Amino acid sequence: MMDLVNVFGFAAAIIIGVSLGLIGGGGSILTVPVLVYILNVEPVLATAYSLFVVGSTSLVGSFTYMKKQLVNYKTALVFAIPSFIAVFLTRKFLVPALPDPLFTIGGFTVAKSVGIMVFFSIIMLAASYSMIKEKKATTNGDDSDIKFNFPLIAIEGVVVGLITGIVGAGGGFLIIPALVLLAKLPMKKAVGTSLLIISAKSLIGFLGDVSNQTIDWSMLLIFTGLSIVGIFIGSALSKKINEKALKKGFGWFVLAMGIYIISKELIFA
Repeated sequence: MMDLVNVFGFAAAIIIGVSLGLIGGGGSILTVPVLVYILNVEPVLATAYSLFVVGSTSLVGSFTYMKKQLVNYKTALVFAIPSFIAVFLTRKFLVPALPDPLFTIGGFTVAKSVGIMVFFSIIMLAASYSMIKEKKATTNGDDSDIKFNFPLIAIEGVVVGLITGIVGAGGGFLIIPALVLLAKLPMKKAVGTSLLIISAKSLIGFLGDVSNQTIDWSMLLIFTGLSIVGIFIGSALSKKINEKALKKGFGWFVLAMGIYIISKELIFA
């Protein structure tokens, strides 16, 4: 039975890659729950593994967009630098400093692992709203003459870096709206730029964990390898599947996952 559970967990790694290849985000939304609930990885460690899986997979996926010239490097740099600093400091200092339990109110105690999963589920609910909500097209395919709001892009980078550090999320569901609305990038270029930012930010965040966590490299590398296979599948499918319908469908799935996690951690614990 345990072997079957492992097979299901590693098969989910491919789906994680497919998600990243199709919509440029959502990988970490799936990675942490899969690691925690299927492969029984402790939540804090699962957030570290998620950074490595999503970072490595996104890096491979970003190469495809680079070849098609669908990455805006200037915007990526402005967004990424403050995000890098925030995520590294969060993983290196903030997460290890969080008390366990986090707090006690009356006779109700919230453990560190439960708090992280609940916070993650709240991020999932926000992400699902972002993906389900209809958005008007903001640009055409050319971004050469657009004036970017770089201060807001940098602030968004810090916020996403902090969230990434706490829950191990790549932040594509936050990065893509920021790139479309603040940087005025076309959707496909926003996806490519997002993958590049996610890869660098996540891997740098993971470096903050190497000295704090005991890493099972064999499991992590197999999971990551399968996720990379998935991103190639997702990139190929993206040419044939309606992006708008896919994103909305994925949003409903993320909503259901978020509700499930909150229910499991707080109601049925």
